[in-house]
Amino acid sequence: MENPSSSSNIENLQRNCYNEWMSLQAKRMTELKQALSNGEKDDDELRDMIQTVIGDFKDYARKRSEHSRRYSSNYIAPTWNTCLENALLWMGGCRPSSFIRLVYAMCGSQTELRFTNFLGNNNIDGLRVAMDETRDGGGSGGGGESMGDLTAEQLFKINELHMIAVKEENRLTKQSASLQEDSADMPIAVAAFYKEVIGEADVEVERALDKHEEDMAGLLAEADKLRLTTLTKIVEILTPVQAADFLLAGKKLHLSIHEWGKLRERRRLEGCGGGSGGEGARE
Repeated sequence: MENPSSSSNIENLQRNCYNEWMSLQAKRMTELKQALSNGEKDDDELRDMIQTVIGDFKDYARKRSEHSRRYSSNYIAPTWNTCLENALLWMGGCRPSSFIRLVYAMCGSQTELRFTNFLGNNNIDGLRVAMDETRDGGGSGGGGESMGDLTAEQLFKINELHMIAVKEENRLTKQSASLQEDSADMPIAVAAFYKEVIGEADVEVERALDKHEEDMAGLLAEADKLRLTTLTKIVEILTPVQAADFLLAGKKLHLSIHEWGKLRERRRLEGCGGGSGGEGARE
């Protein structure tokens, strides 16, 4: 049976790892904003920054894997997350396909904004030129300066990546469902039925639960690998400016959901007249 103090120490390590990650997200967000706000954007500088961001995720995934070997269940519904964040989790994080949905959302919103501006100014000739540049890849053959300039080739590659990501997500989800069903099988269910005292320690049950934690840790590692692979392939498809813009949007979304979750929990507590809440409510 696991030592409770050992379990607490591991959870503290996991929590600290997450807090460091969130601080790094905020730091990178500021750096990306600054790089994108420069009048003359340096593609080489942006590429270096993009690789740094990808490296950050690799390092975070490695640490998560190390911390989840015996305590993977902490990542399924982390106490350091808000209730909103936990409700949106898939395999301890976001769905890889959500990265691609973000690309589509940015492409659509930026294209709509551009068309609205042109039409509002009655600039039909300028609109025609912009549409020609978009079809031609911004004049460079490889995509333009914004997500609204995605070429047909880029969209085709992103759509292919989307289908692969969804297929892999479904595979991992089925494996996770199978592990969850095992809790109603031997020896866990049988021990629960025949024990006189609810929750009484049982060596066989402990072994089965340890095995479950290890199997879930393996799935979490696979899910993180899929997230990393999908993210890496997206930035390879995009131009440096588009990739930096996409990574900035992703970080802003992640940090915003965390803050919105904390805000909703504070409102919930105020509505209930106070009391204890989740991690986000106590911050």
